[in-house]
Amino acid sequence: MWPTVLSGFDVIGIAQTGTGKTLSFLLPIFVHLDNQPIPSSQRKGPGCLILSPTRELALQIHSEVKKYRYKKMKSVCLYGGGDRKMQVDSVLEGVDIIIATPGRLNDLVCDNVVKLKTITFVVLDEADRMLDMGFEPQIKIVLNSVRPDRQTVMTSATWPQGVRRMAESYTKDPFLIVIGSLDLTACSTVTQVVEVIRDEEKQTRVTI
Repeated sequence: MWPTVLSGFDVIGIAQTGTGKTLSFLLPIFVHLDNQPIPSSQRKGPGCLILSPTRELALQIHSEVKKYRYKKMKSVCLYGGGDRKMQVDSVLEGVDIIIATPGRLNDLVCDNVVKLKTITFVVLDEADRMLDMGFEPQIKIVLNSVRPDRQTVMTSATWPQGVRRMAESYTKDPFLIVIGSLDLTACSTVTQVVEVIRDEEKQTRVTI
């Protein structure tokens, strides 16, 4: 995935959770921002936006970004339930990368607190989950605030019609990279059985 993203193309990566999707877009982000004609000190705004479905995942990505500290690039994590003022202050102080949940970022964009016109690289991480959680309207508002000539990377664990429609709307001639299979049927080799028993029978059943 790196060579394609580093070449400047839009990319859709389909892979199951836990297959290293975060790193697949994180390192190209650093290279992309480092090679922008306008340096960070003169950009007057963030260069990259990573949208994530949940606070937990957003914080996880933010933690990964901070591990590398590439050329002292600054990042902020915007999510509901966090200190709104502190998050806004961090953005206004100057950041290179915004990691955010759609709901919180949409609120800040609609309030004209966060400006996204300087964004040149967008990641829609776990797009299928964001759609399942009903974030499509917020995503639309956010992405309409970003310049149209951005580079976009979309990741998803599944490839349903909703994700395909989103890809058509927000990417340009994307490369589709699939890790594993697009056969998204449930695993048929595992049978789960729930058995209700009395407390005194638990130990006997566990040792069988």
